[in-house]
Amino acid sequence: MEQVFNFLQAQSYSYEVLIVENGSIDRTLAVAQEFASQHAGFRVLQSGRGKGEAVRKGMLETQAEFRFMCDADLSMPIEQIARFLPPVLQNFDVAIASREAPGAVRYNEPLYRHLGGRLVNGMIRLLALPGLQDTQCGFKCFSSAVAEDLFRCQTLPGWSFDVELLYIARLRGYRVIEVPIPWYFGSESKVNALRDTWRMMWDILSIHKNARQGLYGQKGR
Repeated sequence: MEQVFNFLQAQSYSYEVLIVENGSIDRTLAVAQEFASQHAGFRVLQSGRGKGEAVRKGMLETQAEFRFMCDADLSMPIEQIARFLPPVLQNFDVAIASREAPGAVRYNEPLYRHLGGRLVNGMIRLLALPGLQDTQCGFKCFSSAVAEDLFRCQTLPGWSFDVELLYIARLRGYRVIEVPIPWYFGSESKVNALRDTWRMMWDILSIHKNARQGLYGQKGR
């Protein structure tokens, strides 16, 4: 939080930082609330369990012109946010950080994690999002209107919510672009390749079922 605050203080634009706590069992909530009480522009929210549910709550709470989701471990240095905003980036609806796009660099990632990630993304490309090289990196930026549209249609509360959002975005003709980033592996990651791959597969089937049933509707609905 201190890194985020220091970076944003040096920028020319206004900002709001929403910290969404969703079921931690340590002092995360208390620490975040204390920090927010002492730093203007920071707010703490609580949501139900699941990363997707937490991100959805934050995205629909703010009124910001651009809405950026960010993993708390800052595996992408916070200074990289500039690459997702005008004037550096123009004419996009959804910009997703990519560890695989040309120019991206991974640091300190074990080979088994890299191979596992490519296996999962290969499945996602085959079954849902052909052409996107890295849908699961936790740093994504949405224009305000697109965020309102997509997150109000989101149904998945867990780890696969990124895939659902990007699937809906493509279904509705939004422009999705990948932004190459430097990315630093953190050993504290709770991702379980085998468990999460099976979960992702079932969630992709749910996405296709939702689409067939017309649950994703049309733009703005």
